[in-house]
Amino acid sequence: MAPNCTGVTYVDLLPRIPQAEGLLYLNHAAVAPWPKRSADAISQFAQQNITLGARDYPQWVKVEDRLRERLQRLLNAPGVDDIALVKNTSEALSFVAQGLSWAEGDQVIISDEEFPSNRIVWEALKPQGVEVVAVSLAGEDPEAALLAACGPRTRLLAISSVQYASGLKLDMARLGAGLKSKGVLFCIDAIQQLGAQPFDVQAYDCDFAMADGHKWLLGPEGLGVFYCRASVRPTLTLREFGWHMVERMGDYSRTDWEPAHSARRFECGSPNMLGTMGLEASIGLLEEVGMDEVARLIEARIEQLSQGLAAIPGVVQHHPANPARRAGILTFSVAGKDPQALWRQLMDAGVVCIPRGKGIRLSPHFYTPPAVIERALEIIAILARQ
Repeated sequence: MAPNCTGVTYVDLLPRIPQAEGLLYLNHAAVAPWPKRSADAISQFAQQNITLGARDYPQWVKVEDRLRERLQRLLNAPGVDDIALVKNTSEALSFVAQGLSWAEGDQVIISDEEFPSNRIVWEALKPQGVEVVAVSLAGEDPEAALLAACGPRTRLLAISSVQYASGLKLDMARLGAGLKSKGVLFCIDAIQQLGAQPFDVQAYDCDFAMADGHKWLLGPEGLGVFYCRASVRPTLTLREFGWHMVERMGDYSRTDWEPAHSARRFECGSPNMLGTMGLEASIGLLEEVGMDEVARLIEARIEQLSQGLAAIPGVVQHHPANPARRAGILTFSVAGKDPQALWRQLMDAGVVCIPRGKGIRLSPHFYTPPAVIERALEIIAILARQ
């Protein structure tokens, strides 16, 4: 297989098992297969544990340091001190929701399309008198609707940069500028953008951003990233404590302590080293390809899917028609067919996808061969006629 313009050979990028089994994997917005190099890194880590135990733990820490540096670059954070390694997106959102000091009558603005992770954490503040306002994104200018909903009682706007079901991509820079002028905190659930398109916390002027590693970042479940603006970090009350989150980590005999000045203050205990090995390798792959190239290739695959679906009678597409509003998600339904039943048929035929929103969600990644998409379209056309 020929290398791309960066010199990376795509055969190195392809997940082994789905290709070997002939699966048509279009489900990266849920859980992605691991790249070969990530599986190799985890396998080598397991072998070290079998034969050497933790003898080389200092070398493992160096991998963790590289992961933080890669995440800093991926988010364009000002420094590695702004990056915390967390279990998942929900944990990071909870750090914000439970860390801020709330007053009776405070408002949190979200959208009416949020994944439960970015809804439940705010609704859990109701006993403290916090009101959650869900704004419709169905209009022509969803950013204007979100900003217009921010009034004098609004403390924070929490939004997914790409909506998990519709695939709608919002203008984060516009929202960031508007919220700054209003004095409203800005929290971004980046899980459906990070790894699929460039992401820039400085350009977005956000206070918080978080994402899991197991979707577009191509890593294992159980490890994610939490960006917290340096000026806001001290304002979050900590809810978890342990040996790892203190400033003088490693000085175990010391009886006085203070939270780490960096975002490590959100990491209370032992790190997920197994996840670190896999995620560091996966993000290294994305860096080699380049996020602009990743985004271009995903866009081409989404356009291939969209055009192919448009040619199938009875198919209705529910994702944004404007390519500028799309990332890596395409959702469709077939007139007269139950989405759950259609999904089961697609899975039986080898098309790995998932029911979301108004229909079936497809989410190819940059490495997805166009032939896989063509075969998936053929199967959808057959099922649509039945």
